[in-house]
Amino acid sequence: MTSGAGPIRVLIADDQQMVRQGFSVLLSTQPGIEVVGQAVDGLDAIVQTAELSPDVVLMDIRMPELGGIEATRRITVEHPAIKVLVLTTFDLDEYVYEALRAGASGFLLKDASAEKLAEAVRVVAAGDALLAPGITRRLIAEFSRLDGSHRAPLKKRVGDLTERETEVLALIAQGLSNAEIAERLVVAEQTVKTHVGRILVKLGLRDRTQAAVFAYESGVVRPGGR
Repeated sequence: MTSGAGPIRVLIADDQQMVRQGFSVLLSTQPGIEVVGQAVDGLDAIVQTAELSPDVVLMDIRMPELGGIEATRRITVEHPAIKVLVLTTFDLDEYVYEALRAGASGFLLKDASAEKLAEAVRVVAAGDALLAPGITRRLIAEFSRLDGSHRAPLKKRVGDLTERETEVLALIAQGLSNAEIAERLVVAEQTVKTHVGRILVKLGLRDRTQAAVFAYESGVVRPGGR
């Protein structure tokens, strides 16, 4: 992860040269972001991630040799501090679900503007969640179809949380920021930050996005509310 002393280092992985170059040009115009490499497929992305240690990998989903979802899974296992932002032309449920389950910290359509792309990179680099309301609704629907046996082991881990931490976890999953959670719970924003940090440590999670995924999978958040 970038310490804040230097630019956010980005690796772009896409099998189409024009797309890679386009994203590179777009991001290079944005302050505080440096494109350090371009990968032609999932395997190349894994190799270059190990060599370049970027802060964020922009990952296409559909690529030859090895697709973006499996590449995301391997990268996030081998390099937990590196964030993956999945890019796709297709706003389809199974891609959103599988990419986030694989460890992606965000999901963005390829037609995003330079400003939106740069903001997404900054958000995931900072460890925050990048879950648009529409994606959150689809996640709820998808995870609600999981059977109880899948949730059981995760529910045991929820037991390690305090009542307030469980409450904060549910609000994270609903897409609320620390400031919004603080307002909802009538506490200081720093108190919320402390709770979030403890939740991530107790559950062994990397960031808010994975906390949201955990909340859905464990049943802490269900369709229609808690």
